[in-house]
Amino acid sequence: MYHYTGCGLRNVWLTNGYHTRLTPYGEGVVIEDVLGLHRAIGSCLISNRKRLTGAEFRFLRKEQEISQKRLGEILGADAQAIARWETGKTSVPKWADHFARVLYHEYVSGDGTVRNVIEKLNTLDAHEHAKLRFRREGQDWRAKAA
Repeated sequence: MYHYTGCGLRNVWLTNGYHTRLTPYGEGVVIEDVLGLHRAIGSCLISNRKRLTGAEFRFLRKEQEISQKRLGEILGADAQAIARWETGKTSVPKWADHFARVLYHEYVSGDGTVRNVIEKLNTLDAHEHAKLRFRREGQDWRAKAA
């Protein structure tokens, strides 16, 4: 078996799908379909009942090519909080664990619904103190555009 640490996780072992070859720098390992392997790892992580470790959280973020800052914006946390979770200085909160799993599932499936809703909510948060105006139209009240 090959201990695959190239993904940033310490507990991934390959039973096949790899071979060794000699390079000018010594013996190297070639892994077949690395993208497929990473998708399989991600799918396994989001299906696992155990809370994500910081390294697993980082793996899911990096697979989606999202910076700590951007993920923080999506989740409503700052980049430093994301960094603390990923390094294990603090545990990944349950809510962030759930969001990370949903976002990764959505990323793999190609659906953008959840991320779009979150980004819309974040946009709304930026205008949370705007005046809310309403207008009576017949028997109903309607929100009036600002």
